[in-house]
Amino acid sequence: MHFFENTKVAFKSKSNYELKRAHFLFKAVNYNFLVNIGAATLPWAKNIPGVKYLIKNTIYDHFCGGETRDESLKTVDKLFKHNVKSILDYSIEGKEEESAYDNCFQEILALIDLAENNPKIPFVVFKPTGYGNIKVYEKVGSNATLTKKKQKAWENIKRRFFETCQKAHDKNVIIMIDAEESWMQTAADDLAEEMMQTFNKEKVTVLNTLQMYRHDRLEYLKNQYEKAVQNNYFLGFKIVRGAYMEKERERAEKRGYPSPIQPDKASTDNDYNTALSFILEHPDRIFLFAGTHNERSCLLLKEKAENLKSNNNIWFGQLFGMSDNISFVLSENGYNVAKYVPYGPVKEVIPYLIRRAQENTSVAGQSNRELMLIEKELKRRKED
Repeated sequence: MHFFENTKVAFKSKSNYELKRAHFLFKAVNYNFLVNIGAATLPWAKNIPGVKYLIKNTIYDHFCGGETRDESLKTVDKLFKHNVKSILDYSIEGKEEESAYDNCFQEILALIDLAENNPKIPFVVFKPTGYGNIKVYEKVGSNATLTKKKQKAWENIKRRFFETCQKAHDKNVIIMIDAEESWMQTAADDLAEEMMQTFNKEKVTVLNTLQMYRHDRLEYLKNQYEKAVQNNYFLGFKIVRGAYMEKERERAEKRGYPSPIQPDKASTDNDYNTALSFILEHPDRIFLFAGTHNERSCLLLKEKAENLKSNNNIWFGQLFGMSDNISFVLSENGYNVAKYVPYGPVKEVIPYLIRRAQENTSVAGQSNRELMLIEKELKRRKED
């Protein structure tokens, strides 16, 4: 993994203060009990005077671009100086009113305007549950009968999807649709497939997301490819390992159905890398965004397609505040790289921040790897 150990390149965008803050944060994340305390207390403690300031200047500033689009553009510019592009991710979660879904929809439309002809922002992303209630997706996906209210909500979801993809197509902007919990994903997948059939006829506008910790996703990818060939349209996929593993297993056990999750990490890694290889076998049909913090997968992708540097249909992606050694080293070597840059008011983004912390504790070695690299760079700077 020596390719990703050039810390001078990895952290060239960070000041000594930012590096030391990152060291403190990843050190804290290593202690599960601190993460659990934070998850339990932050949702209500955020209203205590001074707590917002503390969050803003620590975990928020490390993992988020800003509270607004305009504030986030400073982060976008900072990354672009090093040829790392940005995907502004409106990270307000857990809202369940139609007005909130409309607000999210309008925010995504504004991001499409911002991304038009903007090399700094090559993609726009939205979460399906930002456009409608998870229970509606679940009922539609299971073919349940909808009440009039839920039918109206589903029509609104479909309208938001269509108008978003239509605008992205017209503005020549690529739109990504995030993946979420398995029990709502069937309806979201069907909508994403419909959007690709509609808007990916001449070029790739729409990308769906595959979470490879699900044991059925590799087969789904291959089936989607067959459909695209038969119906003559292009596919776009963001391939990730996944973000809801514990929740998925607990729900499956509680409700007595087979878990959709792979039996072990090795199976997830194998399907992830097999998916990359399958897509690289069909580069003229499938646009690939490889969202991963796994160095082995990045090296595999890099080695399997040595013409990557000139191929705008293949991208690497990492989260802002994580795996800078991958993002900045790849960009330094001419590869297409984009960081997910979450933004939104501090209080509203707390669910996202809690999930980031929990993921770092659950992914074996992730925070230790970050710490080792940060410590290596701090030592190098001290000796320079």
